[in-house]
Amino acid sequence: MKPSNSDTHTSVLEQCQTSDRFRIEKRLQQIAARSASGQPTSKMQADLEQAIEKSTALTQQRLDSIGVVNYPDLPVAEKKDAIKAAISENQVVVIAGETGSGKTTQLPKICLELGLGAKGLIGHTQPRRLAARTVANRIADELNTTIGDKVGYQVRFTDQVSQGSLIKLMTDGILLAETQHDRYLSKYEVIIIDEAHERSLNIDFLLGYIKRILPQRPDLKLIITSATIDLERFSKHFDDAPVIEVSG
Repeated sequence: MKPSNSDTHTSVLEQCQTSDRFRIEKRLQQIAARSASGQPTSKMQADLEQAIEKSTALTQQRLDSIGVVNYPDLPVAEKKDAIKAAISENQVVVIAGETGSGKTTQLPKICLELGLGAKGLIGHTQPRRLAARTVANRIADELNTTIGDKVGYQVRFTDQVSQGSLIKLMTDGILLAETQHDRYLSKYEVIIIDEAHERSLNIDFLLGYIKRILPQRPDLKLIITSATIDLERFSKHFDDAPVIEVSG
């Protein structure tokens, strides 16, 4: 059976950068409306095809830049396959583990191994600026890259994220501020809210806000990490999201 225009459009959008999808979808709707009313669309179609080609090429370029991902001997690596399956099959996943489990440094790498980060950033929040910088440096070192290349960080007064960055460490306050000018957090393919059990105002606001936009962003993955407290509460808040526990 020949695929419908809707199926074709969905397939095209899935290969584009997350930050381009709303704009491309709007152009598709405009072209369809003009075509239905008998108005010319050739110029709009040519511009759209160029935009799609540029966006999908960037997706492939970012995918090619991921490279091989290796893991140190940490408890979270033992649950890697279960975590990958949960992230692939669910929009929201809760990862629980005490300090030393490796969840903070290894989860972004697990996302990379799934091909996530190619269509948009893997955003990774930390409650404190020092932690954001330290974790960024650790992940960059394990990926054999430098800060500002595959891995970057942004804290108050410092932005070390480039166009080629796949993983972005930041404070939860930075991500919350971004919601003011990017309503759907469209440049992110994954958001990891780390240390969610600390329950700061920023974290609570973020979790509430992201829950509201998830239906409009079915392509967005949310990973919540916590110590082994409040797990049931986090899971219920996100419609019984699966919980994976990792030893310390």
